[in-house]
Amino acid sequence: MGSGKSAVGKQLARALGREFVDSDAEIEQRTGVDIAYIFEKESESGFRQRESEVIAELSARENSVIATGGGAVLEAENRERLTSCGVVVYLRTTVAQQLERTRNSATRPLLFDGDPKTVLNDLMTMRAPLYEETADIIVDTGGRRVATVVNEITAKLRKHGVSPLKK
Repeated sequence: MGSGKSAVGKQLARALGREFVDSDAEIEQRTGVDIAYIFEKESESGFRQRESEVIAELSARENSVIATGGGAVLEAENRERLTSCGVVVYLRTTVAQQLERTRNSATRPLLFDGDPKTVLNDLMTMRAPLYEETADIIVDTGGRRVATVVNEITAKLRKHGVSPLKK
């Protein structure tokens, strides 16, 4: 949450000549409601089920850059799908940076209850090992421009045999 997945993902897809897809946006488009509404009506488990279904479909696509929600790694099935379909990039950021980037957001249901700093610390404690286990590439995003992050990712992707598609 707040690592820059959408901004970096869009620019990375453009740099690689690939389609960009955000799993949360895909869920919202399919349901016609926002993620917060799904959390409210179906709880987090209902949302996670929808998320897993969308990730299964998106991971079957070729030549795509997929941004998943931060909790997608909680399901082993999602981790397996993502690692089997391509190169997984973990955009690592600090809790302080997450707080800065999410402080004015009304669309992050996990931050609705409780102190955001405590919630983000708890989420990071739980999720960081899963992100690291799943990732082929880890890039720190805190305090860096999107273009700089994208350049670092593209350089690391080349080492994994991924290069821009020819136009």
